[in-house]
Amino acid sequence: MSGLSFAHTPATAALLCLIVGFSALALWAAPKMLERNLLRPYWMRKERDYSTLITSGFVHGDATHLLFNSLTLFFFGPDLEQRIGSGRFIALYFIGLVLSSLGTVYKQRDNPDYAALGASGAILAVLFAYIVYFPTRTLYLYFALPIPAVLFAFGYMAYSWWASKHRRDNINHDAHLDGALTGLIFVGVTDFAAWKHAFRMILG
Repeated sequence: MSGLSFAHTPATAALLCLIVGFSALALWAAPKMLERNLLRPYWMRKERDYSTLITSGFVHGDATHLLFNSLTLFFFGPDLEQRIGSGRFIALYFIGLVLSSLGTVYKQRDNPDYAALGASGAILAVLFAYIVYFPTRTLYLYFALPIPAVLFAFGYMAYSWWASKHRRDNINHDAHLDGALTGLIFVGVTDFAAWKHAFRMILG
């Protein structure tokens, strides 16, 4: 986390402003925005309104969810954007958002009561792409507990897979897992040399 100036990372700055701005508006000024932008897989298919595949990723249902996603993008987005460029960064973000939303739509397609909000799929795509480029850096779990990036990646993937199979909360673990996989695959497709470099760094 180098604290690069947002002047050099306009995509991160713009996405962060949109997420915080729309979420704050929905949470504290226009609550109808929450209902309008919910990703409801069953009803989306019935009504053929696919806009929430995107818009649900710019609105959060509570301040804690917004805080964690915003801080993750704030800390890891600038370094990644500086490394891969603004165009590829935006592509990664929206591909992560759409694919994680589509994964949720497929799994919950027959559940009329299911609804989701938040940018977690896209944020996890950013974070896991970051880990490929900076595998030896230290991440801070819950912004407090230091853990090597590679160990975090393995641990998080394993936990997300387990949690998606044993659903005990309201967290969309499937979107987290899909977003993380998207980030890893995106780097493999667009810059396979980064994967080879990551393995060399990890293995010494």
